[in-house]
Amino acid sequence: MFDYTRLFPVTLNANWLTEPQLPLSPELKSWLYDGGSLTARLKAHCHQFEVIVLGQSEQLCSAEEACSHIKEGEPVIVREVLLLCDGKPQVFARSLMPLSTLTGDEACLAGLGNMPLGQAIFNSPHLQRGEFSVAKFSSQSSVAQLAEQLELTPQHELWGRRSIFFLHDKPLAVAEVFLPQALAYQAMEASA
Repeated sequence: MFDYTRLFPVTLNANWLTEPQLPLSPELKSWLYDGGSLTARLKAHCHQFEVIVLGQSEQLCSAEEACSHIKEGEPVIVREVLLLCDGKPQVFARSLMPLSTLTGDEACLAGLGNMPLGQAIFNSPHLQRGEFSVAKFSSQSSVAQLAEQLELTPQHELWGRRSIFFLHDKPLAVAEVFLPQALAYQAMEASA
C-alpha cells in the first residue's frame, strides 16, 4: 500500500493569472473556470470518487500564497488532498483555512478527514466565491514531481486554478491542479 502521507507537503508556488491573460482551449477552460463544485463534476464522471488526504497541519501563510484576504504570516490550516475517479488521481488540491475562519459553523472544516471540502462548503447557503486565477506548472514544479511519484508522467504542462471562498464572509483559499490523466485534459486531447 502506497504511503501518501510521505508526499506532504507538496506546496504550490505559481504565477497565478486571471482569465484574459491566458489563451486556453475551450475544453480546458470549461474545467478551470467552472463555478460549481469540482467534486460534484468529478463524481458525475466516475463510478467511485475518493479523497486521499496527503496531510494537514497548522502553518503560517507564506508570502507566495498570501492574498488580500489571507495575510502573510497568518496562522492557517493547510490541507492537501488527491481527488480520485475510479482509482485514478485526477486533481491535487491545497486548501488554506485561516484559524480565524474556523469558528462557528466553519469549525467543522478543520476535521473533514476524507470528506471532500467541496461537499462541505457547497452545501452552505452562506458560500460566496471570488474570481478564479489560473496557473500552469512546468515539469520542474512540485506538483509535477508529485505526479511522477504517483507514476503519472506528465506529457504536457499541468494547469490549475485558485479561488477564495467566503463562508459567512470568512475567507479560505483553494487551489486545484489537474494531474496528467485528468478528465480536463482528456476532453482537450479528444478534440485535437
